Amino acid sequence: MFKSIKEELKKYTRRISAIIILSVLSLTMASCGAQESSQQNTLVYGSTDYTSINPALYEHGEINSLIFIGLTAHDADNKVIPSAAQNWSYDKDKHEYHFKLREGLLFHDGEPLTSKDVKFTIESIMNPDNNSENASNFEDVESIDIIDDFNFVIKLKAANVAMLDYLTIGILPEHILAGEQIVTHEFNQNPVGAGPYKLTNWDFGQSITLEKFDDFYLGAPKIEKIIFKIVEDSDSRALQLKSGELDFAQITPKSMSEFEGKDGYQIYKMETSDYRGIMYNFNSEFFSKHKELPSILSYAIDRQAIVESVLLGNGEVAYSPLQKTEFNNTEMEKYDYNPEMAVKLLEDEGWIREEDGFFYKDDEQLEFEINNGQADQVRIDMSNICAQYLQNIGVNATVKVLAETDWENQDTYLIGWGSPFDPDDHTYKVFATSKGANYGSYSNKKIDEILQSARETDVNEERIKLYKEFQKELSDNPAYTFIAYIDAIYAAKDNIKGITENTTLGHHGVGIFWNVYEWEV
Repeated sequence: MFKSIKEELKKYTRRISAIIILSVLSLTMASCGAQESSQQNTLVYGSTDYTSINPALYEHGEINSLIFIGLTAHDADNKVIPSAAQNWSYDKDKHEYHFKLREGLLFHDGEPLTSKDVKFTIESIMNPDNNSENASNFEDVESIDIIDDFNFVIKLKAANVAMLDYLTIGILPEHILAGEQIVTHEFNQNPVGAGPYKLTNWDFGQSITLEKFDDFYLGAPKIEKIIFKIVEDSDSRALQLKSGELDFAQITPKSMSEFEGKDGYQIYKMETSDYRGIMYNFNSEFFSKHKELPSILSYAIDRQAIVESVLLGNGEVAYSPLQKTEFNNTEMEKYDYNPEMAVKLLEDEGWIREEDGFFYKDDEQLEFEINNGQADQVRIDMSNICAQYLQNIGVNATVKVLAETDWENQDTYLIGWGSPFDPDDHTYKVFATSKGANYGSYSNKKIDEILQSARETDVNEERIKLYKEFQKELSDNPAYTFIAYIDAIYAAKDNIKGITENTTLGHHGVGIFWNVYEWEV
């Protein structure tokens, strides 16, 4: 009898266990199915890290174009088109832009976007207390006068033909930030815009989750969710693309072969106006004394060899910040590789090569570091090769990789800039004295005058002449040793549709997301 009870209990236990296992399996499968379903319309992008998202303060950040909209925007050909502004007119005599906003524009929190938000944004950029990287773009603004909720006037002190380009900058919500310290406000970690996607979660250092904004003025985006997964290291991005953790990312030329022609992937090799160069810091003790060196050292580096070895041919030799535009000056000095010339010019300037193989002047060695950030292996590789070429001619150049950049207290930095938009962009604020992105403290009175004149004339032939003059002067008195323009190489799952492969991109691939609301997965 007891044996029979034990056997029945065993059978009952086995049946209960089976039911529990089946229930767990069923729940697990349902959970997996729900997760798979939720991921079916999600794009995971391999991104660099962010600490703040605020287009009024910080120029960099592809994410800005997803969260915010500007008065204007750029199309696939980088031409200015209306965005928040329905239309505008320009009074040339008064230097006044009259804008009319679209009605019905909403921020992600449901509040309307009006003229006061535009005024607040521009004035925040111009406020010196905010130390905006974009301030020099708006220094010609004299006033923003509101007519009503949808009409306003931007009055300039002088003509600035790049203004419509600069008004692509994202519009901030005045109702959240008015009267606040914009630089330290929590808004920078929880931004609210009127763009196609709204931020719903920020796991710092790990990921930023964006969800579609159904009330976006061009219609609800087709992709439900876009996750910016923070993967600083470019080699790690390639690994995570292969493992399926990422759907889309910019990769290095060396990683391209891992995806090219492979099932399930699509490679986008896109032309850019994005150049790399050695930025000399004229605020440093060494280069403030030896301003003759940038032009001399530019002869010492075989830039074509760098294009071939580091970029694997996916780019071209750089000699100017404007060579990808109609404003390029092909007649200026390009500093073709000539190490013998570099040595001769050093000797002409009084530098003497000692027994240790390095040059000295007044008992000071020709020695400096080429600094780099940690995340960009292409820049680090370029720097190492540049240092070797410089070592070959007697310059004790070494490479340093830093967690943080101290712009004031360094000799050089492997810099990157470039804009496919108006030529004023990434020239005026980069090379004019004391402007927001002039991190090398370069100062040239003639260049200041040329760039000021170039932004004030709307006669294209005159602008071409002025920008060619600017490039000639910059070549004669370099701020950088230009190295190369890089192609932007993206690897993507082949189910992503809508990327415009022929769009010329800017610095850090800016422009890739210009029409993200139309993309599909």
